Amino acid sequence: MSRLFGLDRLPGIATVLGYQRQWLRADVTAGLVLTALLIPAGMGYAEAAGLPAYAGLYATIVPLLTYAVVGPSRILVLGPDSSLAPLIAAAVVPLAAAGDVEGRLAFAGVLGVLVGLILVIAGFLRLGFFTDLLSKPIRLGYLNAIALIVVIGQLPKLLGVSVDASGVLEEFADTVRALFAGEADPVAAGLGAGAIAVIVTFRRWWPAVPGVLVAVVAAIVLSAALGLTDEIGMVGALPEGLPPPSIGGVGWDDVTHLIGPAAGIALIAFADTGVLSRTFAARHGHDVNGSTEMKAIGAANIAGGLFGGFPVSASGSRTPVAEQNGAHTQLAGVVGALAVLAFVLVAPGVTAYLPDSALAAVVIVAATALVDVRGMIRLRRMSGVEFGLAAAAFLGVVFVGVLQGILVAIGLSFAAVVVRAWQPYRTELVATDDPYGYHDVERHPDGRRIPGLVIVRFDAPLFFANGEMLDGYVRQLVARAPTPVEWVVVAAEPITGLDTTAVDELVDLDHYLASKGVRLVFAEMKGPIKDRFARYEVGERFDATRFYPTLDAAVADFRAHDHPPERGAS
Repeated sequence: MSRLFGLDRLPGIATVLGYQRQWLRADVTAGLVLTALLIPAGMGYAEAAGLPAYAGLYATIVPLLTYAVVGPSRILVLGPDSSLAPLIAAAVVPLAAAGDVEGRLAFAGVLGVLVGLILVIAGFLRLGFFTDLLSKPIRLGYLNAIALIVVIGQLPKLLGVSVDASGVLEEFADTVRALFAGEADPVAAGLGAGAIAVIVTFRRWWPAVPGVLVAVVAAIVLSAALGLTDEIGMVGALPEGLPPPSIGGVGWDDVTHLIGPAAGIALIAFADTGVLSRTFAARHGHDVNGSTEMKAIGAANIAGGLFGGFPVSASGSRTPVAEQNGAHTQLAGVVGALAVLAFVLVAPGVTAYLPDSALAAVVIVAATALVDVRGMIRLRRMSGVEFGLAAAAFLGVVFVGVLQGILVAIGLSFAAVVVRAWQPYRTELVATDDPYGYHDVERHPDGRRIPGLVIVRFDAPLFFANGEMLDGYVRQLVARAPTPVEWVVVAAEPITGLDTTAVDELVDLDHYLASKGVRLVFAEMKGPIKDRFARYEVGERFDATRFYPTLDAAVADFRAHDHPPERGAS
């Protein structure tokens, strides 16, 4: 029946058809262990996104079940994520009236649907290459900035203080001011600090035990035993039953305002998911198609957005937990989702005893895992330009805004590419015996120049911004050559692009050299670039006699025109 309707093409159905009994115990165990992280992490990231904590559970259950059917990765765990939380908050909080929780949920649901639609459409159009815009420096700066934003945003809850600030620095300043003014609640702060200590201790000394679960359960027990529900802020009991569709009451103007943030969130969500998916698939010898992955993440976001959730992506903290506990297939995620669902239906009142400060501690510890100071230092040693891009992404996200900062960093990346292409490496080549051939004179100062011949290499595509640079460089080499120049050979293998402006520059250079009695030829030029010469209607000037398959062939032809070999040549 599944083959009749083509259902066997769905990754989840294909897994069921090929499921092996010996996987069952490990998948169930991994799913139950995973639940210990899914509940507190989902609730914590929901609050970091400016939404009620219970929305994080709905954003966990539905996407996990959806991805289990349509997702190509066997052990990838989806859910709320710290890297998306500030983006979601920046998009939905300004649209809802102060204190309008239902409004925020509706906007977050629409945002999830929009993110999903963008990803599904992009998947069908095979636009996964757009994630290449998020280079390593941008991701590094972005993640460090996200960690800072999340930590600062959770500090007031951790300390039990109330602040009313619009920016990261203002929020941090108000929190510090409240702390020094003695406004911090010692009970809330003590529980929050204790939760951090428990999580870090278990992570360091007993990593097999989920410290997050221990900290959350301990905080619930203490607050219930000591009667703290009226003394400090609590997460509150979950709504009873399952969530109804939550996107009602949102107008088209609101949808228009959410499209831009949705595009940015979709880009980040797939970039994170794509990296994790490929990494874990490679570890287990599986293949993951990027376009299929994009469509699956999109479907999961649509489903989550329709049922009380918000945008999600793959989790870099929960996926390794599933793997480490022996997960073989998507069943581990299904078990985790069903366990969370059971918690929502059976024990919704438990979270009434969960302190806000303990949940803030969970988020803060998770966010600090994004901090990579060593990576920034290493990047600074390797490349000043790329470190500058990472710093720009960091500062842009912190001071300008998450999405705006990313766009600024992407723009700077394009600018860096243009600058590198605009001022590429160029050099004169000289003859050497060890190694044999024609090599960079800067690296082989003992190499020999062939009398009457100049060999030039230009390491970039030729386009409007650098064509004149090649022209000027060749003229400079010809002018300062120790002997009169008769031929100029351009070692053209590194030239991978050519536009009309650059062709005009080459024509001008050829006219200039011809007036000096110098012949301009090209060696090792790629076929597609030679084809462009023909399309640009300069084939009569640069005919077949101007192109040589190798440098050796060009030099040999130069010598054949009554030019004896240089002294000492082998």
